[in-house]
Amino acid sequence: MSIVSTYWRGTPVAVKRILPSLSDDRLVIQDFRHEVDLLVKLRHPNIVQFLGAVTERKPLMLITEYLRGGDLHQYLKEKGGLTPATAVNFALDIARGMTYLHNEPNVIIHRDLKPRNVLLVNSSADHLKVGDFGLSKLIKVQNSHDVYKMTGETGSYRYMAPEVFRHRRYDKKVDVFSFAMILYEMLEGEPPFANHEPYEAAKHVSDGHRPTFRSKGCTPDLRELIVKCWDADMNQRPSFLDILKRLEKIKETLPSDHHWGLFTS
Repeated sequence: MSIVSTYWRGTPVAVKRILPSLSDDRLVIQDFRHEVDLLVKLRHPNIVQFLGAVTERKPLMLITEYLRGGDLHQYLKEKGGLTPATAVNFALDIARGMTYLHNEPNVIIHRDLKPRNVLLVNSSADHLKVGDFGLSKLIKVQNSHDVYKMTGETGSYRYMAPEVFRHRRYDKKVDVFSFAMILYEMLEGEPPFANHEPYEAAKHVSDGHRPTFRSKGCTPDLRELIVKCWDADMNQRPSFLDILKRLEKIKETLPSDHHWGLFTS
């Protein structure tokens, strides 16, 4: 899948091409059109806006809004660990977008929530949007480690819930597990199990291991939330609505990142 940015009706947009091998399958195209019909109706400030798709000729293409700030993966690579206040603000944006996607009756399971799929609206990182959702079960990326083996492993190994890795039945709580890994990474400044290859990291998680907390920025409240979200039993993981409430409470206890000391002598 290749991504280019271009202009559509005077607006900067991102265009993604679907692999030609999939474009030949009539059922895939039918699914693709149905999914696009659902996705273009979605509207939320914390999800990347779908604008349309090319479905009548090859290559199949998706058109979404283009965000200038890059992705969270790049941002964390440059900044390292975030302050608890910034991490919580970012986590709130992700959780708001995911609460909307998980809303009944048309639940959209992301299946591949990771820092590369969380986008910053601008270079000052005012807020974040969740992207690349909904079509993840259709878009099979040919990349040995990162995603989508045809065996049913959907998602990136490093952020993958153990039930997905083990090919068990799963539901929307897989996204809550991935969210825990992202929140951990934001606070620690490095990916979970950074010293393991992605596949090995997923196997390690599947065997019951979890990353170690080292950062002082990871307050007891945040640690407790992360541990609940990456519980091996998906039924014990909170919903994103519950996560939102917990994050709002945690936010109240944290000092803000903005110090308005400009006018004090």
